[in-house]
Amino acid sequence: MDRIDKLKLFIAQNPLDHFSKHALAMEYVKLGDDPAAKGLLESILAVEPGYIGSYYHLGKLLERMGEDERAKKVYESGIEIARKQGDNHARGELMTALDNLD
Repeated sequence: MDRIDKLKLFIAQNPLDHFSKHALAMEYVKLGDDPAAKGLLESILAVEPGYIGSYYHLGKLLERMGEDERAKKVYESGIEIARKQGDNHARGELMTALDNLD
């Protein structure tokens, strides 16, 4: 069983396993399956907006897909969540990504 199959099994057993969904999205990114990765990252943030790492990766993915305005909104949302959580490291990474986009 390969990594993707294992992650899918974990998710099937626990649909709210955001860690496994995020990991599966990163596997799809490696394979160049951006739509699948995008769907997973969006599903994580729809259910758990505090899953801060997904904002950065979704933003980068959207940039790569040419959806710069949407990427900007994702970064801005992530910055606000990171600020509320007191996560200065994530906030800094998201601010840098946003600055590089502009």
